[in-house]
Amino acid sequence: MASYRALCTKYASLLNQFAASKKDLEVLTTVPAKCTPPAKTLYVLDSSFNPPTFAHLRIARTALLEKFDPSSRLLLLLSTQNADKPSKPAPFEDRLAMMELFAHDLRTHLATTKADTASSEATGEMKHIPAIDIGVTKKPYFVDKAAEIEACDFYPTPLEQVHLTGYDTLIRILNPKYYPPNHTLDPLIPLFSQHRLRVTLRPSDDWGSKDEQREFIDSMSRGDMEKQGVRREWAQRITLVEGRDPGAPSVSSTRAREATQSAVEDLNWLVPDNVRQFLLSETPYSAKR
Repeated sequence: MASYRALCTKYASLLNQFAASKKDLEVLTTVPAKCTPPAKTLYVLDSSFNPPTFAHLRIARTALLEKFDPSSRLLLLLSTQNADKPSKPAPFEDRLAMMELFAHDLRTHLATTKADTASSEATGEMKHIPAIDIGVTKKPYFVDKAAEIEACDFYPTPLEQVHLTGYDTLIRILNPKYYPPNHTLDPLIPLFSQHRLRVTLRPSDDWGSKDEQREFIDSMSRGDMEKQGVRREWAQRITLVEGRDPGAPSVSSTRAREATQSAVEDLNWLVPDNVRQFLLSETPYSAKR
């Protein structure tokens, strides 16, 4: 418990320094510490991490394992001024503490997965697992975050960013309302000329079936949406990937928060181990906090 409190105190202090600075993005921690920046690719998982779940872990793990390269890197990014979501219920310092714990969970899963593969190169040694950065940004909008990462002196240039998003986020990215004052998609031109999106399919009543979501990308590539400012070549910079396995239960931060109040045993399949221990110890979603 003392170590958890110390972790939260560390991030509260770092957040205060960041808020008082003129910086719009900063990397606060790296797991493991003192790991040099990447030479090739930066995967970016931008989320509210409220809390981090196995869904986050699956998105990051499958991306990093697809073309396993220790010289690549993952950035877990938390916006302190989210465009759509209020900064509650867990305070930012608690979320950042859970993000660091999640980074350790993810690296353990990556090492275990590599050790279990048939590849002769798989060793399971942690030194071969990509480093994970914990970062914060004051920017609420997607393209601004990508631009801040480019401008950040923490990373070398040029560097390809691969943003790990859900299909719902893709639709928001392509919505002109997020690009004032002209409300066109022109701000996306630099993004798609240099970087990529890895989009997890999310079939639902709101977003359509998997086939409908795939058809959306096919429609982009045919140029069907050029009148709306969506360039057909952007489709080549978007990779669609499967979400959870068929029949697997839905995992979300909302369900994890609810489980902390009514079914703590469900945390075993909703959040990875280090995050679960934090939730049980610190109860960040308790009404008494």
